[in-house]
Amino acid sequence: MLKAERKQVILNEVRIHNRILFSDMAELLNVSVDTIRRDITELSAAKKLKKVHGGAISLGFNNYHVENREIYSLENKSRIAKKAINLLKNGQVILISGGTTNMEIARMFPPNINITCFTPSLPVAVQLLSKSNVEVILIGGKLSKDSQIAVGGSAINMLHDIKVDLCFLGTNSIDANNGITEFDWDIVQMKKAMIRASKRIVSPAISEKFSSTQRYKICNLEEIDVLITELEPTDGQLEVFKKANVQIL
Repeated sequence: MLKAERKQVILNEVRIHNRILFSDMAELLNVSVDTIRRDITELSAAKKLKKVHGGAISLGFNNYHVENREIYSLENKSRIAKKAINLLKNGQVILISGGTTNMEIARMFPPNINITCFTPSLPVAVQLLSKSNVEVILIGGKLSKDSQIAVGGSAINMLHDIKVDLCFLGTNSIDANNGITEFDWDIVQMKKAMIRASKRIVSPAISEKFSSTQRYKICNLEEIDVLITELEPTDGQLEVFKKANVQIL
């Protein structure tokens, strides 16, 4: 595979999943880790992505502004967000993790909605500060510099003490057989704790994340109550999720 083709695959992966690892890309492309590291270094210098320890993140992953055109598939994520906010009701207590789709959901919160929102995500919390009737409670702990999400024991302990009405669970990869998966062990533990702290779980995910799997499992499909995608609920790609009794929006 030519270097230009490798770089395009790398860009596609980081745009869809927001974060990638050198090792995963090396395995996917059947090249050395050093080759991937050089490719990502060049892509970072060209401002196509941001190189971080062990891999890369998309430019919009932790630097979100509504004007930012670097958000991959923003139109589809906005479509998901418009569906998601229909689940919000006055008086609810909700939990929302990080990721560009969840930041778009936070941006679209109705201005007059009166709810309490817990989040471990610094960018999501900042996005919600402009919503005058939303009480924002930041779940604290060690801050992951790449994802800007609180992780670790302190954050998980705080989640043990709450039971929210609704959780918008940021979704990296989702597959019929493997459920929802991630490659960051600390974030997996946070998301598992978020599931335990919630009465109802919502997975917002663009369809390009379907049939993709990362190394660590968060939950089975059956543990998800609602899947929100940009697709129409009648789309054939969603049949496998319906068979798992997941509501489709």
